[in-house]
Amino acid sequence: MTYRQNNNNGGLGRRRFLTTAALSGATIVGATALGGIDADAAFASEPSLDPAIPTSSFVEGRITGITGSVLQVGGSYGDHSRVQMTNATSVWKVRPTTAAEIEIGDGLYARGVPMPDGTVAADAVWVNIVNIDTQIRGIAKNRLHLSHGQHEFIGHVLPDTTNASYAGRALTSDLSRLRIGQRAQVLGAWRPSDDSVDIVRVSVGH
Repeated sequence: MTYRQNNNNGGLGRRRFLTTAALSGATIVGATALGGIDADAAFASEPSLDPAIPTSSFVEGRITGITGSVLQVGGSYGDHSRVQMTNATSVWKVRPTTAAEIEIGDGLYARGVPMPDGTVAADAVWVNIVNIDTQIRGIAKNRLHLSHGQHEFIGHVLPDTTNASYAGRALTSDLSRLRIGQRAQVLGAWRPSDDSVDIVRVSVGH
């Protein structure tokens, strides 16, 4: 189900769900029942929450504090934001998860609705998500050695999560066709502790 389909079915809009959740704290509905939380949704070309809303609010940066259900976020350009988590907020951190997995120091990309108190009621939060153009520099059993420009880093292969796409074909868990020297688009989650990345998808030949 998409947000748009939900609205067309005559139900409450996503915006109303979020504002109600943020203001009242009432349990409304599981977030993923209303919309996708896959990694690609973070980069969707039409991320509006509702057809009547031309643009959604976005927040990005590092989480500097957590007070109850509010995340304090320091933006990349020196700005500061507060993100209100609700029981309708979808959370992605390598995979769909809960707000309990969010930690101070994590990177954050959130989409939501601005509230009167200046917070953003989050529709979806992607934690530590990265989408990087890389080159494969080495291949080991449980990791790829990758480079992005002059920066080299480790990409961890997660047995139950990592998939590959070859020339735009369907995803497969078979990574045997990856080759050293290939250009690869890596979608995954950054590990702040050591600057490595958990690989969700590696795409080559696209």
